[in-house]
This record gives sequence, structure tokens and C-alpha cells, in this order.
Amino acid sequence: MDGAGGGAPAPPAYAEVEELPEELAADGTTVVVGDPAAATTVRLYEDPRCPVVEEFEATGAPALREMTLRREAKTEYTLASFRDDRMGGDGSKRAVNALRAALDAGKFTEYHAVIFENMVVNELAGGYTTASLLKLADQVEGLRSETFDSAVTTMKYEDFVTASQKTYEAAGGDDPRGPGTPTVAINGTKVEGERHNWLFEKESFAALLASEHN
Repeated sequence: MDGAGGGAPAPPAYAEVEELPEELAADGTTVVVGDPAAATTVRLYEDPRCPVVEEFEATGAPALREMTLRREAKTEYTLASFRDDRMGGDGSKRAVNALRAALDAGKFTEYHAVIFENMVVNELAGGYTTASLLKLADQVEGLRSETFDSAVTTMKYEDFVTASQKTYEAAGGDDPRGPGTPTVAINGTKVEGERHNWLFEKESFAALLASEHN
């Protein structure tokens, strides 16, 4: 039931990440995952080639996923690709393009997890390629299709990649071209200072999320 003890029953938690709603926001660059009515909004700025993001996804981020499954939070992703300029190649751009294609297929959340679970191996090999991104997609049931494969191969969402990077840069911050990755904002308040370290420990990040939960 609702918080007052009456009215319509509260909707049940999502059983699996496959059930999470996913959509592209009206701004054309923000990927939104979770119940649109969730009280807490967490914005993540991530670059697929960033090793610190990979660390966050393996440590603190599971607390956010659990909160999202309980309908307590929704996550807004801004996907950056600045690491290509620093590391060489175009792996970040290709990964962001592939993630956008996965969103069209309703598989963004699952593919996002696979991307970061395999980031280190792919980075050691020089970064994401068309072939490696398609191979990783095999790990997500129902993702591979002629439409998805074509979007990955042809960089169908190159304009999205460029626009998303510009959104990242417009967010400002200490990095010359943006806030740095990962940057996390909870209900519009950026997590910084000592609290930034809490992102990399599940229980600490869960406590931070709970303290900011409306």
C-alpha cells in the first residue's frame, strides 16, 4: 500500500534487470533506466574505456541496481567517449554506439553490464572493436539481430555518440572536458570529496543512496 496506508497497492519490485524500463529521454542523449516514478534519481557519467568506471560498476554500482529493482531509484546515464582521444583508437565511440543500439532492442541494462565486465580484457587488446562488441552481445539473450548487428557495424548512432559527449562536456567539472568518470549525482547533488570514495564500496554507497532517498 502507499505510505499513508491506503490507496492502490505499491507496485512490486522488478524481479530481474531484464524487466527494468529503459528509454531515451527527451534531450536525446540521456538513457533512463528504472521506474519513471522512482523518488530518487541518480545520474551517472561514464566512459566505456574508463578503468575507474569499471571499478565502480564492480563495487558500488550493485547497490544502485538493487535500489532500482526495488523501484526506489531510476538511473540516468550520460555516456562519454573522451578516452579515445587519450588512449587512441575509437573503442569508446564504438561501445557507446553499440549501447545505444542495445537500448533500441530493450537490452541496454544487460549489455551495459557485459561491456564493463569485459572492459579490462578488451582494453588490453587495444579497446572495443566492432568484432568484440558483437561477440559480447552474444552474452545477452535476444540482443543479436540483423538490425543490431548493422547498427554496430555501420556506427548508426554516431550522431548520438557525438551529442552524448557534448552533454558530458557541458556538465563541467575538474576535468578539462567534463566532470570526469565516474561522476555520480543523486537528486541533482554531485557526489564529491570524501563521499566520492563511498562509490567504490557497496555498503557505503547503499548508505549514501538511502540517506538521499526522498
